[in-house]
Amino acid sequence: MTRQRRKKIHYGDTHLKKKWRTKRRTKDLDEINEDIKAKNCEQLLNQEIDYDKPGSAQFYCVHCARYFINEQALKEHFRTKVHKRRLKALETEPYTIEESERAACIGSWVEPQKRKIETQKPLETSEPNKKKIRTE
Repeated sequence: MTRQRRKKIHYGDTHLKKKWRTKRRTKDLDEINEDIKAKNCEQLLNQEIDYDKPGSAQFYCVHCARYFINEQALKEHFRTKVHKRRLKALETEPYTIEESERAACIGSWVEPQKRKIETQKPLETSEPNKKKIRTE
């Protein structure tokens, strides 16, 4: 009897594993839609200092529900593909009860509206205003 090679049953499942893994679970889109509202957003951006969270909970991305260690890391995050994908996913309106009723043929179907989601404004830096000197 000869040896048989190991079967690669779960060869292409990496993206599925990461999606369903609960180790580093992030907020779902419906939870983030609640956070984007003005009242909740203001509260999340102006949190009290908490030394247990990265950056003492002062540098928070509302769209991705992530804390960063400093303002530079937050600004770099705004330029990443992960953040841009999250903004694109948040463009469609969240699923509502009315939409589920329309899907069950109760009422007329209306296509979900797209909304404009912009990246949050970075925090004011504590550096004094520096004047730029032109060199020509």
